[in-house]
Amino acid sequence: MTAATPGAAGDGGEAGEGARLGGPALRLTVLVGENDRHHHRPLYSEIVHRARAAGLAGASVFRGIEGFGASSLVHTARLLSLSEDLPVAVVIVDTEERVRAFLPELDGLRPAGLVTLERCEVLRYAGPDGAAGYGTREGGA
Repeated sequence: MTAATPGAAGDGGEAGEGARLGGPALRLTVLVGENDRHHHRPLYSEIVHRARAAGLAGASVFRGIEGFGASSLVHTARLLSLSEDLPVAVVIVDTEERVRAFLPELDGLRPAGLVTLERCEVLRYAGPDGAAGYGTREGGA
């Protein structure tokens, strides 16, 4: 099993040369609205930039087409709807230690929404050149 190379991500460009992530990991998902802001910047963008600055392996933002949360108000992209505040999911995957160390950054943002942590297993983590392989588990599996 390999872990994220410390400092490999966040040093300019993609994950950095030699960055590896494989085996057990933690997935952090932050569900917010696309109109949520932090100091005039979209909240999802602020989370991604803070994750990069923290050197996490990566972050992705997914825009939903319909959903509701604590307000019970349904937000949808359907043609006749007036809603423009669609759901957005920010997903970050890295080692458990690195993800948990990042959580205080979210506390500082106080996102209105849902924040979840799920254990997962990384099978492949590679940059555009494909210079990484599939993760392997210790113990022969």
